[in-house]
Amino acid sequence: MSDHLVNAYQSLPVSFARGDGCYLWDDAGKQYLDALCGIAVTSLGHNFPPLTAALQEQAASLLHTSNLYTIPWQQQLAERLCAAAGMERVFFGNSGAEANEAAIKLARLHGHARGIESPQIVVMQGAFHGRTMATLSATGNRKVQAGFEPLVGGFVRAPYNDVAAIDAIAGNNRKVAAVLVEPVQGEAGIVIPDAGYLAALRRICDDRGWLLMLDEIQCGMARSGKLFAFEHEGIRPDVMTLAKALGNGVPIGACLTAGPAAGLIRPGHHGSTFGGNPLACRAALVVLEAILDGDLAANAAARGGELRAQLEAAFGDDERVAEIRQLGLLIGVELRDPCGDIVRLALERGLLVNVTAQKVVRVLPPLILDAAQTAELGDRLIDSINAFMDN
Repeated sequence: MSDHLVNAYQSLPVSFARGDGCYLWDDAGKQYLDALCGIAVTSLGHNFPPLTAALQEQAASLLHTSNLYTIPWQQQLAERLCAAAGMERVFFGNSGAEANEAAIKLARLHGHARGIESPQIVVMQGAFHGRTMATLSATGNRKVQAGFEPLVGGFVRAPYNDVAAIDAIAGNNRKVAAVLVEPVQGEAGIVIPDAGYLAALRRICDDRGWLLMLDEIQCGMARSGKLFAFEHEGIRPDVMTLAKALGNGVPIGACLTAGPAAGLIRPGHHGSTFGGNPLACRAALVVLEAILDGDLAANAAARGGELRAQLEAAFGDDERVAEIRQLGLLIGVELRDPCGDIVRLALERGLLVNVTAQKVVRVLPPLILDAAQTAELGDRLIDSINAFMDN
Protein backbone atom coordinates (compact mmCIF):
# COMPACT_ATOMS: atom_id res chain seq x y z
CA MET A 1 0.00 0.00 0.00
CA SER A 2 1.21 3.51 -0.80
CA ASP A 3 2.10 5.62 2.22
CA HIS A 4 0.12 8.42 0.62
CA LEU A 5 -3.22 6.58 0.53
CA VAL A 6 -5.59 6.90 3.47
CA ASN A 7 -5.64 3.53 5.23
CA ALA A 8 -9.34 2.91 4.55
CA TYR A 9 -9.09 -0.52 2.89
CA GLN A 10 -7.51 -3.89 3.57
CA SER A 11 -6.81 -4.57 -0.08
CA LEU A 12 -5.80 -8.04 -1.24
CA PRO A 13 -2.28 -8.49 -2.68
CA VAL A 14 -3.40 -8.71 -6.29
CA SER A 15 -3.67 -6.04 -8.97
CA PHE A 16 -5.62 -6.49 -12.19
CA ALA A 17 -4.30 -5.34 -15.53
CA ARG A 18 -7.23 -6.09 -17.81
CA GLY A 19 -10.61 -7.76 -18.04
CA ASP A 20 -12.81 -9.33 -20.66
CA GLY A 21 -16.28 -10.76 -20.14
CA CYS A 22 -16.44 -12.79 -16.92
CA TYR A 23 -12.64 -12.87 -16.45
CA LEU A 24 -9.85 -10.68 -15.10
CA TRP A 25 -6.07 -11.01 -15.53
CA ASP A 26 -3.60 -9.80 -12.94
CA ASP A 27 -0.34 -8.00 -13.70
CA ALA A 28 1.45 -11.35 -13.79
CA GLY A 29 -0.94 -12.74 -16.42
CA LYS A 30 -2.96 -15.08 -14.18
CA GLN A 31 -6.63 -15.44 -15.10
CA TYR A 32 -9.50 -15.17 -12.56
CA LEU A 33 -13.21 -15.82 -12.86
CA ASP A 34 -14.81 -12.68 -11.45
CA ALA A 35 -17.68 -13.89 -9.27
CA LEU A 36 -17.94 -10.64 -7.32
CA CYS A 37 -18.27 -8.03 -10.11
CA GLY A 38 -16.66 -5.28 -8.07
CA ILE A 39 -19.47 -5.90 -5.51
CA ALA A 40 -22.39 -6.29 -7.95
CA VAL A 41 -21.21 -3.56 -10.34
CA THR A 42 -19.85 -5.07 -13.58
CA SER A 43 -22.92 -7.18 -14.33
CA LEU A 44 -22.26 -7.02 -18.07
CA GLY A 45 -18.72 -8.21 -17.49
CA HIS A 46 -15.53 -6.37 -18.33
CA ASN A 47 -14.80 -4.58 -21.59
CA PHE A 48 -18.40 -4.82 -22.81
CA PRO A 49 -18.00 -3.67 -26.44
CA PRO A 50 -21.09 -1.44 -26.82
CA LEU A 51 -20.28 0.34 -23.55
CA THR A 52 -16.62 0.76 -24.47
CA ALA A 53 -17.60 2.29 -27.81
CA ALA A 54 -20.15 4.65 -26.24
CA LEU A 55 -17.69 5.83 -23.59
CA GLN A 56 -15.00 6.49 -26.15
CA GLU A 57 -17.38 8.44 -28.37
CA GLN A 58 -18.83 10.45 -25.49
CA ALA A 59 -15.43 11.21 -23.98
CA ALA A 60 -14.36 12.61 -27.35
CA SER A 61 -17.35 14.95 -27.51
CA LEU A 62 -18.58 16.09 -24.06
CA LEU A 63 -18.03 14.99 -20.47
CA HIS A 64 -19.65 17.64 -18.29
CA THR A 65 -21.75 20.77 -18.41
CA SER A 66 -23.58 20.70 -15.00
CA ASN A 67 -27.29 20.67 -14.31
CA LEU A 68 -27.50 24.40 -14.96
CA TYR A 69 -28.19 23.28 -18.52
CA THR A 70 -30.33 20.65 -20.23
CA ILE A 71 -28.57 17.30 -20.68
CA PRO A 72 -30.24 15.23 -23.44
CA TRP A 73 -28.62 11.93 -22.39
CA GLN A 74 -29.96 12.48 -18.88
CA GLN A 75 -33.46 13.04 -20.20
CA GLN A 76 -33.30 9.92 -22.38
CA LEU A 77 -32.07 7.79 -19.49
CA ALA A 78 -34.76 9.15 -17.17
CA GLU A 79 -37.52 8.32 -19.65
CA ARG A 80 -36.21 4.80 -20.35
CA LEU A 81 -35.49 3.98 -16.71
CA CYS A 82 -38.84 5.21 -15.45
CA ALA A 83 -40.65 3.31 -18.19
CA ALA A 84 -38.80 0.09 -17.32
CA ALA A 85 -39.46 0.48 -13.58
CA GLY A 86 -43.00 1.84 -13.78
CA MET A 87 -41.85 4.93 -11.87
CA GLU A 88 -42.45 8.61 -12.66
CA ARG A 89 -39.37 10.76 -11.97
CA VAL A 90 -35.70 10.24 -11.17
CA PHE A 91 -32.86 12.20 -9.60
CA PHE A 92 -29.33 11.25 -10.67
CA GLY A 93 -26.31 11.35 -8.39
CA ASN A 94 -22.93 9.64 -8.35
CA SER A 95 -23.35 6.69 -5.99
CA GLY A 96 -25.69 4.49 -4.02
CA ALA A 97 -25.07 6.46 -0.84
CA GLU A 98 -26.09 9.65 -2.64
CA ALA A 99 -29.22 7.98 -4.00
CA ASN A 100 -30.14 6.93 -0.46
CA GLU A 101 -29.41 10.43 0.84
CA ALA A 102 -31.95 11.71 -1.68
CA ALA A 103 -34.45 9.12 -0.47
CA ILE A 104 -33.95 10.16 3.15
CA LYS A 105 -34.50 13.81 2.23
CA LEU A 106 -37.67 12.82 0.35
CA ALA A 107 -38.99 11.11 3.47
CA ARG A 108 -38.32 14.23 5.51
CA LEU A 109 -40.10 16.40 2.93
CA HIS A 110 -43.04 13.98 2.89
CA GLY A 111 -43.29 14.02 6.67
CA HIS A 112 -43.20 17.78 6.92
CA ALA A 113 -45.82 18.06 4.17
CA ARG A 114 -48.06 15.89 6.38
CA GLY A 115 -47.52 18.14 9.37
CA ILE A 116 -45.00 15.94 11.21
CA GLU A 117 -42.53 18.22 12.99
CA SER A 118 -39.75 15.61 13.33
CA PRO A 119 -40.39 12.89 10.73
CA GLN A 120 -38.96 9.42 11.34
CA ILE A 121 -37.99 6.61 8.98
CA VAL A 122 -38.31 2.93 9.84
CA VAL A 123 -35.08 1.09 8.95
CA MET A 124 -34.07 -2.54 9.46
CA GLN A 125 -31.56 -4.30 11.64
CA GLY A 126 -28.75 -5.69 9.51
CA ALA A 127 -29.33 -3.13 6.75
CA PHE A 128 -26.59 -1.35 4.84
CA HIS A 129 -27.41 1.92 3.06
CA GLY A 130 -24.05 3.69 2.75
CA ARG A 131 -21.27 5.49 4.61
CA THR A 132 -22.32 9.14 4.51
CA MET A 133 -23.56 10.37 7.89
CA ALA A 134 -27.27 9.97 7.13
CA THR A 135 -26.96 6.63 5.34
CA LEU A 136 -24.55 5.39 8.00
CA SER A 137 -27.16 6.29 10.61
CA ALA A 138 -29.83 4.41 8.64
CA THR A 139 -27.57 1.35 8.43
CA GLY A 140 -28.30 -1.40 10.95
CA ASN A 141 -24.74 -2.40 11.78
CA ARG A 142 -23.06 -1.07 14.93
CA LYS A 143 -19.62 -2.15 13.71
CA VAL A 144 -19.92 0.20 10.73
CA GLN A 145 -21.28 3.03 12.89
CA ALA A 146 -18.80 2.77 15.76
CA GLY A 147 -16.64 5.85 16.21
CA PHE A 148 -18.85 8.18 14.20
CA GLU A 149 -21.30 9.22 16.90
CA PRO A 150 -23.34 11.32 17.26
CA LEU A 151 -25.36 9.71 14.50
CA VAL A 152 -28.12 11.45 12.59
CA GLY A 153 -31.46 11.07 14.36
CA GLY A 154 -34.89 10.30 12.99
CA PHE A 155 -34.55 6.53 12.44
CA VAL A 156 -36.64 3.81 14.08
CA ARG A 157 -35.14 0.30 13.94
CA ALA A 158 -37.07 -2.90 13.37
CA PRO A 159 -36.10 -6.53 12.77
CA TYR A 160 -35.81 -7.47 9.11
CA ASN A 161 -38.48 -9.79 7.68
CA ASP A 162 -40.80 -9.12 10.64
CA VAL A 163 -44.15 -7.70 9.54
CA ALA A 164 -45.55 -7.82 13.08
CA ALA A 165 -42.80 -5.45 14.25
CA ILE A 166 -43.75 -2.92 11.58
CA ASP A 167 -47.41 -3.26 12.49
CA ALA A 168 -46.49 -2.56 16.11
CA ILE A 169 -44.57 0.57 15.15
CA ALA A 170 -47.52 1.69 13.02
CA GLY A 171 -49.83 1.34 16.00
CA ASN A 172 -47.62 3.30 18.41
CA ASN A 173 -45.69 5.91 16.44
CA ARG A 174 -47.34 8.92 14.80
CA LYS A 175 -44.06 10.43 13.61
CA VAL A 176 -43.16 7.85 10.96
CA ALA A 177 -43.12 9.12 7.37
CA ALA A 178 -41.48 6.24 5.51
CA VAL A 179 -39.99 2.75 5.54
CA LEU A 180 -36.54 2.22 3.98
CA VAL A 181 -35.70 -1.42 3.27
CA GLU A 182 -33.56 -3.64 1.04
CA PRO A 183 -35.59 -6.30 -0.81
CA VAL A 184 -32.56 -8.54 -0.19
CA GLN A 185 -29.99 -7.61 2.45
CA GLY A 186 -26.66 -7.88 0.65
CA GLU A 187 -24.00 -6.83 3.15
CA ALA A 188 -25.77 -8.81 5.88
CA GLY A 189 -25.07 -12.00 3.89
CA ILE A 190 -27.69 -12.29 1.10
CA VAL A 191 -30.61 -12.40 3.53
CA ILE A 192 -33.80 -13.07 1.56
CA PRO A 193 -37.13 -12.27 3.26
CA ASP A 194 -40.21 -14.45 3.22
CA ALA A 195 -42.55 -14.23 0.24
CA GLY A 196 -45.11 -11.52 0.90
CA TYR A 197 -42.85 -9.36 3.08
CA LEU A 198 -42.61 -6.43 0.68
CA ALA A 199 -46.30 -6.69 -0.17
CA ALA A 200 -47.12 -6.48 3.55
CA LEU A 201 -44.93 -3.39 3.91
CA ARG A 202 -46.72 -1.89 0.92
CA ARG A 203 -50.06 -2.47 2.64
CA ILE A 204 -48.90 -0.89 5.90
CA CYS A 205 -47.44 2.13 4.10
CA ASP A 206 -50.66 2.60 2.14
CA ASP A 207 -52.75 2.38 5.30
CA ARG A 208 -50.57 4.92 7.16
CA GLY A 209 -49.66 7.31 4.37
CA TRP A 210 -45.97 6.35 4.61
CA LEU A 211 -43.54 6.19 1.71
CA LEU A 212 -42.26 2.72 0.85
CA MET A 213 -38.61 3.25 -0.12
CA LEU A 214 -36.65 0.31 -1.55
CA ASP A 215 -32.87 0.21 -1.66
CA GLU A 216 -32.19 -1.91 -4.79
CA ILE A 217 -28.60 -0.77 -5.12
CA GLN A 218 -27.22 -4.31 -4.85
CA CYS A 219 -30.21 -6.46 -5.81
CA GLY A 220 -31.59 -4.36 -8.68
CA MET A 221 -30.78 -4.22 -12.40
CA ALA A 222 -31.77 -7.87 -13.10
CA ARG A 223 -29.56 -9.52 -10.47
CA SER A 224 -32.52 -10.99 -8.55
CA GLY A 225 -33.95 -12.72 -11.63
CA LYS A 226 -36.30 -9.81 -12.28
CA LEU A 227 -35.30 -6.39 -13.60
CA PHE A 228 -36.13 -5.00 -10.16
CA ALA A 229 -36.53 -7.14 -7.05
CA PHE A 230 -39.86 -5.56 -6.12
CA GLU A 231 -41.34 -7.22 -9.21
CA HIS A 232 -41.21 -10.57 -7.41
CA GLU A 233 -44.01 -9.26 -5.18
CA GLY A 234 -46.09 -7.44 -7.81
CA ILE A 235 -45.90 -4.09 -6.03
CA ARG A 236 -44.54 -0.63 -6.81
CA PRO A 237 -42.50 1.41 -4.32
CA ASP A 238 -42.86 5.15 -3.85
CA VAL A 239 -39.06 5.52 -3.94
CA MET A 240 -36.38 3.18 -5.31
CA THR A 241 -32.64 3.71 -5.25
CA LEU A 242 -30.19 2.26 -7.76
CA ALA A 243 -26.44 2.49 -8.42
CA LYS A 244 -23.75 -0.22 -8.77
CA ALA A 245 -24.75 -2.16 -11.93
CA LEU A 246 -26.54 0.82 -13.47
CA GLY A 247 -23.24 2.10 -14.90
CA ASN A 248 -21.30 -1.19 -15.10
CA GLY A 249 -18.34 0.59 -13.50
CA VAL A 250 -19.09 4.18 -14.45
CA PRO A 251 -20.19 5.94 -11.22
CA ILE A 252 -23.90 6.79 -11.22
CA GLY A 253 -26.72 6.63 -8.70
CA ALA A 254 -30.44 7.09 -9.21
CA CYS A 255 -33.35 7.85 -6.89
CA LEU A 256 -36.62 7.02 -8.65
CA THR A 257 -39.95 8.30 -7.39
CA ALA A 258 -43.65 7.68 -7.98
CA GLY A 259 -47.01 8.63 -6.52
CA PRO A 260 -46.80 10.92 -3.48
CA ALA A 261 -43.00 11.09 -3.72
CA ALA A 262 -42.81 12.20 -7.35
CA GLY A 263 -43.46 15.90 -6.83
CA LEU A 264 -41.73 16.49 -3.50
CA ILE A 265 -38.37 17.83 -4.69
CA ARG A 266 -38.42 21.37 -6.05
CA PRO A 267 -35.58 23.61 -7.32
CA GLY A 268 -33.28 24.37 -4.43
CA HIS A 269 -34.16 21.24 -2.44
CA HIS A 270 -31.39 19.01 -3.77
CA GLY A 271 -28.62 18.92 -6.34
CA SER A 272 -25.38 17.39 -7.56
CA THR A 273 -22.47 18.92 -9.46
CA PHE A 274 -21.55 15.74 -11.32
CA GLY A 275 -24.83 13.85 -11.04
CA GLY A 276 -26.44 12.93 -14.35
CA ASN A 277 -23.54 14.11 -16.50
CA PRO A 278 -23.47 13.13 -20.19
CA LEU A 279 -20.85 10.38 -19.79
CA ALA A 280 -22.53 8.60 -16.88
CA CYS A 281 -26.03 8.83 -18.36
CA ARG A 282 -24.97 7.59 -21.76
CA ALA A 283 -23.19 4.67 -20.10
CA ALA A 284 -26.24 3.80 -18.01
CA LEU A 285 -28.50 3.95 -21.04
CA VAL A 286 -26.28 1.43 -22.86
CA VAL A 287 -26.29 -0.80 -19.78
CA LEU A 288 -30.05 -0.69 -19.35
CA GLU A 289 -30.71 -1.46 -23.01
CA ALA A 290 -28.22 -4.37 -22.91
CA ILE A 291 -29.90 -5.87 -19.85
CA LEU A 292 -33.34 -5.57 -21.42
CA ASP A 293 -32.36 -6.69 -24.92
CA GLY A 294 -30.38 -9.66 -23.62
CA ASP A 295 -33.10 -10.74 -21.18
CA LEU A 296 -30.39 -10.95 -18.55
CA ALA A 297 -32.89 -11.17 -15.70
CA ALA A 298 -34.01 -14.55 -17.04
CA ASN A 299 -30.39 -15.61 -17.47
CA ALA A 300 -29.65 -14.61 -13.86
CA ALA A 301 -32.56 -16.74 -12.67
CA ALA A 302 -31.44 -19.76 -14.72
CA ARG A 303 -27.72 -19.57 -13.89
CA GLY A 304 -28.44 -18.87 -10.24
CA GLY A 305 -30.62 -21.97 -10.03
CA GLU A 306 -27.89 -24.08 -11.63
CA LEU A 307 -25.26 -22.79 -9.22
CA ARG A 308 -27.49 -23.37 -6.20
CA ALA A 309 -28.13 -26.97 -7.32
CA GLN A 310 -24.40 -27.54 -7.69
CA LEU A 311 -23.72 -26.11 -4.22
CA GLU A 312 -26.53 -28.10 -2.61
CA ALA A 313 -25.24 -31.31 -4.18
CA ALA A 314 -21.85 -30.61 -2.61
CA PHE A 315 -22.91 -29.27 0.79
CA GLY A 316 -26.56 -30.15 1.33
CA ASP A 317 -25.71 -32.78 3.95
CA ASP A 318 -22.65 -31.05 5.39
CA GLU A 319 -23.34 -29.83 8.92
CA ARG A 320 -20.48 -27.32 8.63
CA VAL A 321 -22.58 -25.35 6.10
CA ALA A 322 -25.48 -23.61 7.81
CA GLU A 323 -27.46 -22.48 4.75
CA ILE A 324 -27.28 -21.80 1.03
CA ARG A 325 -29.31 -18.74 0.01
CA GLN A 326 -30.03 -17.74 -3.58
CA LEU A 327 -32.24 -15.38 -5.55
CA GLY A 328 -31.16 -14.99 -9.15
CA LEU A 329 -27.43 -14.33 -9.06
CA LEU A 330 -27.43 -13.23 -5.44
CA ILE A 331 -25.85 -16.20 -3.66
CA GLY A 332 -24.78 -16.57 -0.05
CA VAL A 333 -23.19 -19.69 1.44
CA GLU A 334 -23.29 -19.41 5.23
CA LEU A 335 -20.86 -21.52 7.23
CA ARG A 336 -21.07 -22.33 10.92
CA ASP A 337 -17.76 -20.63 11.67
CA PRO A 338 -16.04 -17.40 10.52
CA CYS A 339 -14.58 -18.09 7.10
CA GLY A 340 -12.67 -15.04 5.93
CA ASP A 341 -9.77 -17.24 4.74
CA ILE A 342 -11.97 -18.53 1.90
CA VAL A 343 -11.32 -15.29 0.02
CA ARG A 344 -7.59 -16.08 -0.12
CA LEU A 345 -8.17 -19.75 -0.94
CA ALA A 346 -10.50 -18.82 -3.78
CA LEU A 347 -7.99 -16.28 -5.06
CA GLU A 348 -5.37 -19.01 -5.26
CA ARG A 349 -7.82 -21.02 -7.36
CA GLY A 350 -8.49 -18.13 -9.75
CA LEU A 351 -11.86 -17.12 -8.30
CA LEU A 352 -12.99 -13.78 -6.89
CA VAL A 353 -15.57 -13.87 -4.09
CA ASN A 354 -15.79 -12.21 -0.71
CA VAL A 355 -16.98 -12.98 2.80
CA THR A 356 -19.50 -10.75 4.52
CA ALA A 357 -21.09 -10.93 7.97
CA GLN A 358 -18.00 -13.00 8.94
CA LYS A 359 -19.55 -16.35 7.99
CA VAL A 360 -21.16 -15.85 4.56
CA VAL A 361 -19.38 -16.43 1.26
CA ARG A 362 -21.01 -13.89 -1.05
CA VAL A 363 -21.16 -14.63 -4.78
CA LEU A 364 -22.30 -11.95 -7.24
CA PRO A 365 -21.19 -13.09 -10.71
CA PRO A 366 -21.84 -11.33 -14.03
CA LEU A 367 -25.34 -11.60 -15.47
CA ILE A 368 -23.81 -12.73 -18.77
CA LEU A 369 -22.56 -15.99 -17.21
CA ASP A 370 -23.24 -19.05 -19.40
CA ALA A 371 -23.84 -22.64 -18.28
CA ALA A 372 -20.21 -23.72 -18.67
CA GLN A 373 -18.92 -20.72 -16.74
CA THR A 374 -21.51 -21.38 -14.03
CA ALA A 375 -20.22 -24.92 -13.62
CA GLU A 376 -16.63 -23.63 -13.58
CA LEU A 377 -17.56 -21.11 -10.88
CA GLY A 378 -19.26 -23.81 -8.83
CA ASP A 379 -16.28 -26.18 -9.07
CA ARG A 380 -13.80 -23.52 -7.96
CA LEU A 381 -16.07 -22.32 -5.16
CA ILE A 382 -16.72 -25.82 -3.85
CA ASP A 383 -13.00 -26.57 -3.94
CA SER A 384 -12.24 -23.34 -2.03
CA ILE A 385 -14.85 -24.00 0.66
CA ASN A 386 -13.73 -27.61 1.08
CA ALA A 387 -10.11 -26.50 1.38
CA PHE A 388 -11.14 -24.18 4.22
CA MET A 389 -13.35 -26.66 6.04
CA ASP A 390 -10.86 -29.52 5.74
CA ASN A 391 -7.94 -27.46 7.00
